[in-house]
Amino acid sequence: KAVVSTQSTGVHGEQSEMQRLRSSLKREYEDTANPAEIFAPANNEEIVLNFRGEKMAKIVGRLASKKPKVGDKISGVLVKRGFNYHIVSPDELEHYTDLKQGVILQKQSIPFMAPFSLLHHCLQQLAGTVEQSEQGGKSCLKVFDSVLVMQDHNKIMIEWEGSEMGDMYADAVLTLCLQIEANPQAIKQSSLRSITQDKDKTTFEDRVEKLLIELYGEENINYQPKLKYITVTLDGEKAVINLKSYQVQCSNESLHQMVSTAIKRLHNALTPVNVPIIPGYGT
Repeated sequence: KAVVSTQSTGVHGEQSEMQRLRSSLKREYEDTANPAEIFAPANNEEIVLNFRGEKMAKIVGRLASKKPKVGDKISGVLVKRGFNYHIVSPDELEHYTDLKQGVILQKQSIPFMAPFSLLHHCLQQLAGTVEQSEQGGKSCLKVFDSVLVMQDHNKIMIEWEGSEMGDMYADAVLTLCLQIEANPQAIKQSSLRSITQDKDKTTFEDRVEKLLIELYGEENINYQPKLKYITVTLDGEKAVINLKSYQVQCSNESLHQMVSTAIKRLHNALTPVNVPIIPGYGT
């Protein structure tokens, strides 16, 4: 009764006594909502027990704040306790289980003799946006919203939270730092013409259109030269590029990042900026 078993099997008993026990148990459970199946097989007699293949999981915490509809995808951590299953948000694990979520903070230090301003410029070319700050009197640069680069005398410290994306961004920053340290002379660039003139702007707009067509296909690109807009449609998501400011508007973060990066790299390739001559590295 305590187990509430739906199937019971009696074995290793005298046949008549086992049949009496089986009949007694059937009478006891016949008035219940789900009467139990009682088996008393003879030696070498095969019996078949049927079990439900599906398992039910209860959604708890923040994930349960909105009732899901058929077809909705729910992302969380499946927790099993005994015969019960629960789905919880990763950041709520410690509220519903004895588990605690941790973060691995990784650091790497490498020698760096080149000017920190040169590294700042190169990181802008790599990531686009670079946040400047100071920590403990040391200059810091933050790129990709996740990787911190800190100046420390003749070396730099790279710090990031361990994750698939964080490790990938940190590898890119580390590779750039090593390239600058190995050959800073090759990083210098001469001053080239600006594309602020109308003719050059038109050329750049055409190249943006060709680049996006190459990346996403002509059927997914809508170029409106009069309105100075290009729209990229991918898997139902739209990214709108303003050809006057080169700003990208998109609700999908992944598509926004891909399109923005492509345009920034094309812009940087066609319009190099002036880099001052660095003392000690030639003219």
